[in-house]
Amino acid sequence: MKIIVDAMGGDRSPAVEVEGAFQAIRDAKDDLEVVLVGDEPRLREELAKHGAQGERRIHLLHAAERIEMGEDPARQVRRKKDASISVATRYLKEGKADGLVSAGNTGAVVACALLVLGRLSGVKRPAIATTVPTPSGGAVLLDVGANSDCTPQQLVQFAVMGNIYARKVLGRPEPKVGLLNIGEESIKGNEVVRNTYPLLEAAKLNFIGNVEGRDIFKGGVDVVVCDGFVGNVVLKFSESVVHLITSLFRELVTSNTRGKLGALLMRPALRRMFKTLDYAEYGGAPLLGVEGAVIIAHGSSSPKAIKNAIYVAARYARERINEHIQEELQGLALGEVSV
Repeated sequence: MKIIVDAMGGDRSPAVEVEGAFQAIRDAKDDLEVVLVGDEPRLREELAKHGAQGERRIHLLHAAERIEMGEDPARQVRRKKDASISVATRYLKEGKADGLVSAGNTGAVVACALLVLGRLSGVKRPAIATTVPTPSGGAVLLDVGANSDCTPQQLVQFAVMGNIYARKVLGRPEPKVGLLNIGEESIKGNEVVRNTYPLLEAAKLNFIGNVEGRDIFKGGVDVVVCDGFVGNVVLKFSESVVHLITSLFRELVTSNTRGKLGALLMRPALRRMFKTLDYAEYGGAPLLGVEGAVIIAHGSSSPKAIKNAIYVAARYARERINEHIQEELQGLALGEVSV
């Protein structure tokens, strides 16, 4: 299994990507290989810091350019042919790798995937799916940024793709699928959401109806479907809440001796809690619906997040997620409504 990593995309590249790749190789229990794409001299310098210059399972592929976070993604993808994400995507297209990980400009990753890899047969629009923390081990939220405006038929496709990902990657035998709305009743919400409800009822899914924002993190739903505008707001808001909780907790337990002693006694439980809330544990977000296993990591990813994103990409490829998506979309019956 060979995963290619855009080593110049993240906020602290290439140091984080190189360390994450090294950790992934070091801790892998199979024949995993990683290809790092970027400024080769800088990549070699970073590998030397970890004593990994001669690691045979880490390969380097030179790319002279990078697409910055503030640049126009579609424009720069066409202009910067030697950008690290462009080189990495072409490498995947040529069949030289099984999956791709990038912590770079999300728009650039999506644009590259569409221009170079293309969409899966039958997919109207790809969707970015992320795993959010829940007591039951996480829920798939999609779309979280690829599509600001969606049709009911596209939302149904998102549900099917998210359902497959929850089964194959999260290990949920019969995922519970919910439609994000402002109320549980089928008559609630805007026109798009109201028209999506009966289509999800007709689809071969374990559809549990509308779910509200407060239901996402309770653990009673495995797949939450929404458009990319709403999903991105939910994702960024949840990240800020997690940051607030952890910051307040650390401030409180370090403010006096009693707090420090209490934290010491609760250390095992606290470790489990922070592990559940830590985005790095869930790796990256798959771009569902494109030809290839493409995983988008957070721009501020830690080495652990990159390591886990590499593992997610490998599992995505190993479980043949794209084959299952094509099969199930072909068999999707929506009555008289065409997807």
